[in-house]
This record gives sequence, C-alpha cells and structure tokens, in this order.
Amino acid sequence: MTLATAARVLGQLRHDHRSIALILVVPALLLAAVYFLFENETLPPGIPRTFDRVGLMMLAIFPFVVMFLVTSITMLRERTSGTLERLLTTPIHKADLLFGYALAFSLMAALQSLVATAVAYWIFDLDIKGSPGLVVMIAVINAVLGVALGLLCSAFARTEFQAVQFMPVVVVPQILLCGLFVARENMNDVLDGISGALPLTFSVDALKEIAAHTDATEALWQDTAVMGGIVVGVLVLASLTLRRKTT
Repeated sequence: MTLATAARVLGQLRHDHRSIALILVVPALLLAAVYFLFENETLPPGIPRTFDRVGLMMLAIFPFVVMFLVTSITMLRERTSGTLERLLTTPIHKADLLFGYALAFSLMAALQSLVATAVAYWIFDLDIKGSPGLVVMIAVINAVLGVALGLLCSAFARTEFQAVQFMPVVVVPQILLCGLFVARENMNDVLDGISGALPLTFSVDALKEIAAHTDATEALWQDTAVMGGIVVGVLVLASLTLRRKTT
C-alpha cells in the first residue's frame, strides 16, 4: 500500500509541471545567487572561497526549506479536500499512507538534491576534499527531513497561510543555530544546547566532515545515523496525527 500511495501522489504531481519545475530549479537558482554574492571577493593565496563553505551548507538548507514548504502545503490540501479522509475509510494502515506520501516526496527531493549538487560542482566548481556522492547523500537526507517535518506540521494547520507560518517556527531557528552564521563553540551555553538538539545541526556537521576529509569519517556516519533516526521518528509522529472517523 505504501508503493500504491506513492504512485498515486507521483501521478498527480506528474501533471503539475509548474510545481515540478519549481521543486527542481529553485534550489539551483538560489545556489547561483549565493555564488554571485561572493564572486568578487578577494582572498589571500591558499584561503578557500567563501562559496565553498557557504554554498556547501546551502546544498543541505535549500532542499530542506523547499521540501518543507511543498510537502506541508500539499499535504494540507489532501487533508482539507477530503482525499485523506476518504483514504482513511479504507483498510490502509496509517503508517503505509504517511510513508507512501513520504516516499513520493522523497523521490522528488532526491532529484532536487541531485540537480542542486550537479550545479554546484559542474557550473560553480565547488571545491571540497570529500566525495560528491557523500554530499548528495546528506542533501537527500536533509530534503527528506524537510518532507517529514512538512507532513507533521500540516496536521496542525487549517489553512495554507497557517502552514506557511510554521516556517519561522520550525525552519528559521534551525538555519540560525545550525552553525552556518556562528560556530557552535562561539555560542553561549543555552544556544549551543538548543543547536545540539536541532536536526539541521547534524546535517551541517556532516557536511563539514565531508568538506574537511577525503574519506568518510566516523563522525560523518554518526551524524548521518542521527539524521536518519530523526526522519523516521518524525514520520511516526506524523502518522499518529491521522485520525479515522468512526461515524
């Protein structure tokens, strides 16, 4: 049933060419904007470009933000249109239903991450020590994290406007505290503690490991495992928000 649900969602999305284009193109365009922000910077010899650090982090953040918005609004439409309610009158298990939605959006997230990473490497010459494959892996997991959080938050919104308002609550704090703007060791104890509990922090830490090492490190796999566990946990929580009507 999970695969059938995923196939139905992808079938619906296939006819929405504009949404597909936005999902695939927007992160790459934002990445281009980041590149041109630092295009004219002057650095001493041997100092890596700012884009190599910031652009790498954006490969995780942009798909996370875009997939959170797309998933939360799409899922809210499924709830308010009655589609979800009709599906819940069938014998399908709630977990199958939610994981089906997650699988469909995750496939789009994977395509989105591949496009953004390809643009970063082939067009803007992203230069880091680690493998592009590992970068894609973290970007995909991060996009799937956005999908999971979007599915969960859609349960607490009644309108699309409310769904968007979860951005400053769920997404923005993670971007501010993930270590992109200020290193975690320079934060006060309270902010550092909060940062250590936010999923996006593990993504940024994993990307830093990839940037600094040629081979995958133990710390990278630990961060990856934590992110995977968080994704599964959020999806389980989202499935608990589904209610079958008994009358």
